[in-house]
Amino acid sequence: MTTYRLNRLFHPVSRRCFDVAIDHGFFNEYGFLAGIENIGQAVAAVVGAAPDAIQLTVGQAAHLQELPGRLKPSLVLRIDVANVYGQKLPRRLYSRMIVDPVAQALRLDAACMCVNLFQIPGEPEVGEQCVENILRLKPDCERYGMPLMVEPLVFQANEKAGGYMVDGDEQKIIPLVRQAAELGANVIKADPTDNVQLYHQVVEAAGRVPVLVRGGGKVGDREILQRTHDLLTQGVAGIVYGRNIIQHAKPAAITRALMGIVHEGMNVDQAMVILQN
Repeated sequence: MTTYRLNRLFHPVSRRCFDVAIDHGFFNEYGFLAGIENIGQAVAAVVGAAPDAIQLTVGQAAHLQELPGRLKPSLVLRIDVANVYGQKLPRRLYSRMIVDPVAQALRLDAACMCVNLFQIPGEPEVGEQCVENILRLKPDCERYGMPLMVEPLVFQANEKAGGYMVDGDEQKIIPLVRQAAELGANVIKADPTDNVQLYHQVVEAAGRVPVLVRGGGKVGDREILQRTHDLLTQGVAGIVYGRNIIQHAKPAAITRALMGIVHEGMNVDQAMVILQN
């Protein structure tokens, strides 16, 4: 049954997915609100460029789902909230799910749910909470046909990097991605490796589970387009970008440029033309 909803998430021709993450306000960090201060305008701008999906929270999903028509992007519902992203970490870290997440996702007509799988240096309890979340979710997801997107995130030590800096070491990313697959993920949303040319190893570790790559921090236009192109050649099934879309001067245009690479096989120069028009 999960296949029915996954068919709404992946493009019918390319069989890839471009998901725009606009769920950053969930995490109580002032810096995360850049570009989405007015969430309604942010959602409308991205919807106009027609990505495959938009990732939102229970409190903001209505901005997408109340729009008329049947051709709008699918909803990916963020179902967990955490306090692990600050420059200075609080005394006690947590990763908590919303109550009755599968039922809430069904009521909101979500095509998929997204949950974290953290690996944070010196904070094994948070990783344990994430594993427990996934173990509780999986039976209900199977029972009601709701796809589960697991987001494995390997953090750098906070005292070294300071505030939500992911670790691109493939030897750390690969086993966490494999754990996500072993826990029953239907889709995996993972960070790029520092060496993009090694990303096929991440895809291999996920097995039959499609891997969507996160965008990470804000970078220049050509860099994000080139990275996307290179990752697709490594076998990824799509992308989940947030800040590189919502903090862009032209969010609709960068979305269309990335869609050209993801779905139409454009090269970087062809995609840059879209941005320059």
